Amino acid sequence: MHVVVNAAMSADGKLSSRRREQLAISGDEDFARVDRLRAKSDAIVVGVGTVLADDPHLTVKDDALRERRRDDGRPASPARVVVDSSGRTPTDAAVLDDAATTYLCLSEAAPVDRRLALAEHAELLTAGDDRVDLLRAFGALQEQGLERIMVEGGGELIFSLFEAGLVDELRTFVGPTLIGGRDAPTLADGEGFVAAFPTLELDAVDRLDGGVLLTWKTNDR
Repeated sequence: MHVVVNAAMSADGKLSSRRREQLAISGDEDFARVDRLRAKSDAIVVGVGTVLADDPHLTVKDDALRERRRDDGRPASPARVVVDSSGRTPTDAAVLDDAATTYLCLSEAAPVDRRLALAEHAELLTAGDDRVDLLRAFGALQEQGLERIMVEGGGELIFSLFEAGLVDELRTFVGPTLIGGRDAPTLADGEGFVAAFPTLELDAVDRLDGGVLLTWKTNDR
């Protein structure tokens, strides 16, 4: 399995404002790059916080890319995966429509009524007691034949993936915007590291949309 974390952040490392509202940090060039990255993936993963804040669709937008996937014998869009320990994903969320297969990774703590409601819209994978055990969950995704994984946020999930040692590659578009705010989400939130900090190796630097795309490889995989 190869796991790529992709994110757009402001010059000061924020994913959005303190109101958790989606902001246009990048532009058309980066949107097209992200669409190409989605088209190369077997699955797109987000945390439930991203679903609740942005209600993303997580599909390939470009018709030519969708057609190329069909020509290769694959669905038009990759599978969608939501990491959602307690089953908070709304049943009318865009990610649960029929545009692509959706997997919900739950913990044992998810209430039965939420499981029953969500099972009508998605494939349920249970891993972990109170919180989703990401190592087990990603192992289950791999058993489904999902090998190339693209992670689109948010900061809590990204931190947890680095903490679990699951990230192979990090791609960050740094836009020409300053957001600020101690409560604004950053690229890697969660509890934060106090020792054994993950190290990265800079692989490429590309200018686009008035900002810069940084591609990092992890040294811990």
